[in-house]
Amino acid sequence: MAGTTQALQTLRPKAEWVLRGDELEWMDSVQTEPTQSEIDTEIARLDAEYVANQYQRDRASEYPSVVDQLDDIFHNGIDGWKATIQVTKDKYPKG
Repeated sequence: MAGTTQALQTLRPKAEWVLRGDELEWMDSVQTEPTQSEIDTEIARLDAEYVANQYQRDRASEYPSVVDQLDDIFHNGIDGWKATIQVTKDKYPKG
């Protein structure tokens, strides 16, 4: 799941820093270095977001390819395509 690198990238976009193992060297003179508490909180937030969006990853792996979806629309119309897609949406509901 999320780690320090991802947390730093979302907390301080475009900041300059180097992470060697667990050792953070803050090199940015414009943005302030986040506290360890801020980093830990951001990691927890990112992990929760990842878990909450599992349905998106599950759906993506089961949706037909775009080519197959276009073929479905051609042969069965928009309503037929919607019915095909709805099967996956029902199998993996949001939240």
